[in-house]
Amino acid sequence: MTSSFPIRAIVTGHTRGLGAALAEQLLTRNVTVLGLSRSRNAALKARFAAQLEEIELPLAEPARVAQWIATDALSNFVRGTQTVLLINNAGTVEPIGPIEAQDAANVADAVSLNVATPLMLASALAAAAVDATDRRIVHISSGAARNAYPGWSIYCATKAALDHHARAVALDATRALRICSLAPGVIDTDMQAQIRGSGEEQFPMRQRFEDLKRNGQLSTPEQSAARLIDYALSDAFGQTPVADIREIAKSA
Repeated sequence: MTSSFPIRAIVTGHTRGLGAALAEQLLTRNVTVLGLSRSRNAALKARFAAQLEEIELPLAEPARVAQWIATDALSNFVRGTQTVLLINNAGTVEPIGPIEAQDAANVADAVSLNVATPLMLASALAAAAVDATDRRIVHISSGAARNAYPGWSIYCATKAALDHHARAVALDATRALRICSLAPGVIDTDMQAQIRGSGEEQFPMRQRFEDLKRNGQLSTPEQSAARLIDYALSDAFGQTPVADIREIAKSA
């Protein structure tokens, strides 16, 4: 998408992995970014001091997120902008393991971070940027949203929730709003290391992910971020509410 209007983007979990790569590539494309995370990205801030705004926010605590949404921070950030992009990237794969081994507090944190916060931010963005002529929401989904895996019941369920949220929002046909729950493929991040570090009794498919790493079949965060942003800013974005970046790349 090419436009003479400024673009502003909100990226959650912008301090590492895919989130850091997304923020960096948006910034290099002259997009002003608001990063929401538990901590700050000092390296990015040093390079893009005027372009990057950061808010330290515990995204796994919906009450704290709601308090922040109730302030004027989001509306101030998007005011006067024609194109606004929200990328709900922050998430967790924990708890990994069979249902009887899952800690209740960890389940609550995962549902809060993976589902409640993205849905809250999506609603807040739609309301705050009501005057924008182009509002775009990306939920970072997963193949686990569409395929069940042993040991990943919470991760599968929470990512599936994002997919179905996008489907339902698309049916609302809200003016100037596009949404897609987008699977980014398998990326070489800390989450992948966490998966490979789990025991087979927790995650019986661990060997598959070890093989992907060993055989060089993992995408880098930078590669995935470039494909995601190209699609998120394209005219095709939003034509389908649930997509996989690997399938989009094949058909391009």
